[in-house]
Amino acid sequence: MEQVIQFEGPNTIAAILIESVVGTNGILVPPPGYLAGVRALCDKYGIVWIADEVMAGFGRTGSWFAYQHFSAVPDLIVFAKGVNSGYVPLGGVIISDEIAQTFDQRVFPGGLTYSGHPLACASAVAVIEVMEDEKIVEHARTIGETVIKPALNELADKHKLIGDIRGLGVFWGMDLVTDRATRAPLAPYGGSSPAMTELTAHCRSAGLLPFVHFNRMHIVPPCNVSAAELAEGFAIIDAGLTKISHYYTGV
Repeated sequence: MEQVIQFEGPNTIAAILIESVVGTNGILVPPPGYLAGVRALCDKYGIVWIADEVMAGFGRTGSWFAYQHFSAVPDLIVFAKGVNSGYVPLGGVIISDEIAQTFDQRVFPGGLTYSGHPLACASAVAVIEVMEDEKIVEHARTIGETVIKPALNELADKHKLIGDIRGLGVFWGMDLVTDRATRAPLAPYGGSSPAMTELTAHCRSAGLLPFVHFNRMHIVPPCNVSAAELAEGFAIIDAGLTKISHYYTGV
């Protein structure tokens, strides 16, 4: 990243925008030190770090925001979806004190027709109150560690088709491969395959609506999901993986 900054010129880069934990592209959890490194580079070159928490924010990873799992704090945090469970369209930006002070004497010209809409904001307040009262964030963290992670590890031990699992809280991804040694994907990038189609059809026919993307299945249940509901879902996935096990060609 620093090489790119130097090549492009720090003065040409206003901000670095990254998902704290990458969502649709694979539930990719950054390795230890990565976000701290981003923070250091932004400080070194005078670049604003914007954390995209639209998918990962508001309890999804077992913390209010995904960046809180790592020892680094962004300058701006963009959010939506989870702030009010999607009941009403709403998004926003959390601004650091340093940047906010810029507008103490100079008005920020960012008003829009529906900015601060009372209905949308009221729904957010209500959802946040429920999340605090019912300890939804703590539940997401606990059930991720005690139920989802062990269940995925058990599936990986049983099914060679599973090449990798990763995630936090109730935000997990599972890669499916034809060979663990080569990590050859069960479906090509940008496409599907008979195996993935068959797995998806099995899950749907059994009452589970999976999010399947290329050779990946995302395990992203509601933050208030119960252990019993997870057990039911994992049983369906288990049966589906057994059904397509003949697609595995490795040792």
